Amino acid sequence: MELYGKNYSVKELRRRVGGMDQIAGVRTVQLDDGNERPTRAAIIHTGSGLELTILLDRGLDIASASHCGRAMGWRSTTGNVAPQYFEAEGIRWLRSYFGGLVTTCGLTNVGAPAPDSPLNGRGLHGRIGNIPARNVRIIQEWQGNDYVLCVQGTMREASVFGENLALTRSVVTVLGENRFWIRDVLTNEGFNKTPYMLLYHCNLGWPVVDAGSRLIAPSRFVAPRDAQAKNGIEQYAEMDAPTHGYAEKCYYHGMAPAKDGSVTAAIVNDGFDKGRGFGAYVRYNSDELPRFVQWKQMGEQEYVCGLEPCTCGIEGRAADDKHGLLNFLKPGESREFNLEFGAITNLGQVQEIEKAAGRVKTAFTDSYLDFVKPSKDRS
Repeated sequence: MELYGKNYSVKELRRRVGGMDQIAGVRTVQLDDGNERPTRAAIIHTGSGLELTILLDRGLDIASASHCGRAMGWRSTTGNVAPQYFEAEGIRWLRSYFGGLVTTCGLTNVGAPAPDSPLNGRGLHGRIGNIPARNVRIIQEWQGNDYVLCVQGTMREASVFGENLALTRSVVTVLGENRFWIRDVLTNEGFNKTPYMLLYHCNLGWPVVDAGSRLIAPSRFVAPRDAQAKNGIEQYAEMDAPTHGYAEKCYYHGMAPAKDGSVTAAIVNDGFDKGRGFGAYVRYNSDELPRFVQWKQMGEQEYVCGLEPCTCGIEGRAADDKHGLLNFLKPGESREFNLEFGAITNLGQVQEIEKAAGRVKTAFTDSYLDFVKPSKDRS
């Protein structure tokens, strides 16, 4: 394997270190300051400059990620907030929204809140991102020529007389990598057919996002969520400087997947021609996550562009149900979702992503309903 610009065998590496944590590993900690206390976390470093902080008590979401000290994800003003401070009603989810590279939304609601449930309503973006993991497992081991680093756990969203959904997540990377993978398995462990919604809020921030940065994605169609987003839709892919009083804009994308079903969406800044470029990407399978939302928020401090593969819309559960877009799991049924995240550190990576996206001509439409199909899971 290549490490620090040189190739080593497993034996050669092991001869050079006492413990592998000298160059890569997983460290579990407890966050203990203010209202983050007593959140459990796992910190992964791969030896290539990639570092991840995974919140074990917040759905195994990625609270922060960096490459060689450069942040990939945006961090909000709330900081890490322990799950006992979660406020589920209305839009109070925002009071514990740390941003991070990945915040998971669902499982019974994504998007707008609605008081349509006897169980205190369905708040903004649901509960899964504030549920602690059980059966946490840390793996640090050689698997053939790969030194594998993995954090795994299961979150359960359940209620008496309600849903019983289990989400088992594995966050995996390998010694020397600039990328990592999330594998989620969602299972209906109840005895009733249950609707589900799932969105991966992947929040890219500075220095990936800056004036002149751009979104690269194979977007066949782009539709605004509302009139605010429609104004300036032609500039959906262009990032602005931080703007006072900026009102968020959300866009639905109809993606053109590669032959293997994968879609890659990236944001890169304009420094690659000057030897200081940086970017980040998310890659996912369009068969597993058929929809995609872009959250463009160019405000001061709220300076972020969200890339959001999903199974659903962001208008809330009632809207998806009305349009025949709500997905269901039968008793005992499972769905698997796989995503890859990575740092973009050279012009060759940018050109490869541009090549795939450049084959697609982007059209604009007034409504995402023009290019989404009703769910196959409704029967």
